[in-house]
Amino acid sequence: MLDLIDQASKYLHNTAIVADGHTRTYEALLQQSSSLAALVLDDESDLRERRVAYMVTPGFDYVMVQWGIWRAGGIAVPLCLTHPLPSLKYVLEDTDASTIVVSPQYENILKDLAAQKGIRLIVLQNELAALEKVMPSILPERRAMILYTSGTTSLPKGVVTTHNNLQAQITSLVKAWEWSSDDAILNVLPLHHVHGIVNVNCCALYSGASCRFLPAFNAAAIFDIFTRGQVNLFMAVPTIYYKLIAHYESLSADEQRNVSAAMKKFRLMVSGSAALPVTIMEKWRKISGHVLLERYGMTEIGMAIGNPYDGERKAGFVGMPLPGVHIRLVDDDFHDVKMGESGEVLVKGENVFSEYWNRQEETKNSFSADGWFKTGDVAICENGYYRIMGRNSIDIIKSGGYKISALEIEEILRTNPRIKDCAVVGLENEEWGELVAAAIVAKENQSIDINMIDSWMRERMPAYRIPRHYKVVDELPRNTMGKVVKNDLKKIF
Repeated sequence: MLDLIDQASKYLHNTAIVADGHTRTYEALLQQSSSLAALVLDDESDLRERRVAYMVTPGFDYVMVQWGIWRAGGIAVPLCLTHPLPSLKYVLEDTDASTIVVSPQYENILKDLAAQKGIRLIVLQNELAALEKVMPSILPERRAMILYTSGTTSLPKGVVTTHNNLQAQITSLVKAWEWSSDDAILNVLPLHHVHGIVNVNCCALYSGASCRFLPAFNAAAIFDIFTRGQVNLFMAVPTIYYKLIAHYESLSADEQRNVSAAMKKFRLMVSGSAALPVTIMEKWRKISGHVLLERYGMTEIGMAIGNPYDGERKAGFVGMPLPGVHIRLVDDDFHDVKMGESGEVLVKGENVFSEYWNRQEETKNSFSADGWFKTGDVAICENGYYRIMGRNSIDIIKSGGYKISALEIEEILRTNPRIKDCAVVGLENEEWGELVAAAIVAKENQSIDINMIDSWMRERMPAYRIPRHYKVVDELPRNTMGKVVKNDLKKIF
């Protein structure tokens, strides 16, 4: 991502990163990432796409390490800070990582595994010694990063993006969302996913903006940063907005007024990585004055579709194709569907990943014969705006000859005053193909009568969409990005 690093030279004295009470400039970021690159290179001149994994605390060190790997010619492999050792081992073995860079607090987690596998382990200290080395020349076609899919439907796959792919993903969003060096954003997202890495970090730093980090999610700390006027952009997943709304409702009237007044001054607020419930969107609008900009993307493509920065943002819709991205909706035979009909989302553009790591057959099968990436997501286009119906394999339920969107049923269930959250899945059934089943989380101090919920749903939806099975649960199984893991959810039925 060397265009990103070249851009930094334009903003040497701008604040790049604010974290742990420290403010660091772009000049410091360039100096320290150069030293990290020299350290990783050791006595070599170019890593030549060797994989360098890193388990580093969000903040200056994280970005410095990522940039250093890229400058040394390596492929960056970020590790999840909360994954158990077997999951980390899976990524290290799958990528055949040659080096691991860790913050000191993660050394004990990985040192035995690194020794066992013969992987070089670098433990970061407070400040890297200044090391000078001629950096290799990196072509845009080179592989830059491997991110792993959520693994909601199968074993996680390593998604390989080139420097050119990342450049396309970043510049598309910078143009669409009008980033500038005057911007400041708070990053509270996991940094082993495209949302936190590209949409927040890379877009901010490409633009000469500043990026602020929190050590862990803390609703009170987030609102404190908001009220101090320290940021003017915010991006999060629906689960985070839900938690912030809950915290807001616990504040005094004066505190609520202060938070709301501060948020009204923001330039942009974005939601993604999971479907945004319309109820959450409306509650957030009332307290912040912002209609959240919902967009659609995935690990393999970065962002592809987004509601407009200037223009109408439609609840329940993810918007229109982003600059440089081409979209088609097709049927099972890969013929374009008619306007208003549902079809699988196909994507083409420089933003689309190059391959699944060491999975040639899966890479080949994920593209159509004419080079369109098959997302597996089903959508409808209405008046130029796309609405995601769900994932073909988990959110589109095929029952009695009907194709039913689990997301639409979830939206209706969430409007019930007794229901806090829910998720809908399809259960295999010999007679019907699949049966609709709903897991429900009750609001505090509320009881759920399944028969009453069933009657309530029958007043609002056609009979073939009504869940045949309900289960009341304490919480829904989620991954680190807040997505419900529906294959895990099916097991409770």
